[in-house]
Amino acid sequence: MKSPRHIAIIMDGNGRWAKERGLPRLKGHERGAESVRAITEECVALGVEFLTLYAFSTENWKRPEEEVAGLWVLLEHFLEMELPTMMKNGVRLRAIGRIYELPESTQAKLAQTIAATAKNPATTLILALNYSSRTELADAARALATEAAAGTLDPATITPDTLSARLYTAEYPDPELMIRTSGELRLSNFLLWQLSYAEFYITPKLWPDFGKAELREAVASFHARERRFGGL
Repeated sequence: MKSPRHIAIIMDGNGRWAKERGLPRLKGHERGAESVRAITEECVALGVEFLTLYAFSTENWKRPEEEVAGLWVLLEHFLEMELPTMMKNGVRLRAIGRIYELPESTQAKLAQTIAATAKNPATTLILALNYSSRTELADAARALATEAAAGTLDPATITPDTLSARLYTAEYPDPELMIRTSGELRLSNFLLWQLSYAEFYITPKLWPDFGKAELREAVASFHARERRFGGL
């Protein structure tokens, strides 16, 4: 049975996983990075073309400065350590969000890894970093307004496809399956436009405990559903 073409995941529960074990929150994020590796490998095995992970929201800047700084160090380390695995598995890395607001060293490591994996033919791993769906929509609206003011776009011709083409995700298909770990029942400002017709799968598993078997369960749940898109 064919897998969803695009899976999006809200990776929730790293902090709670650490707290339950009396560990610093960053230890939870470190363990969560192992889940990223496992899930990416499983997506390759399942033939999933696109995997978008909600790695850092614009709201996450409100967390303690030490934790935020540690997350960027962890991301840079992850990219360096996982590059050989991405190359071996044919994973292409991309990123969406206001990347230009990230620390310079993080931007550089991202750019380096994106360039190195650009021609890989298997799963495209998209990291949503410093991402906010409302900000994305505002940026798209601003782009349309700028084009209209310049006379290069007739406002009367704007359609949903016109707006989609100005989103950070313009070159990717919309996700068919959205997974959220830790049991929370909200979107948390994640891909609000793109998830309009996605199937949702909520699991009480915390992200560090979400592995290959759990992903297969989510995909099986997806296949068990009837997708009518408003029809009969």
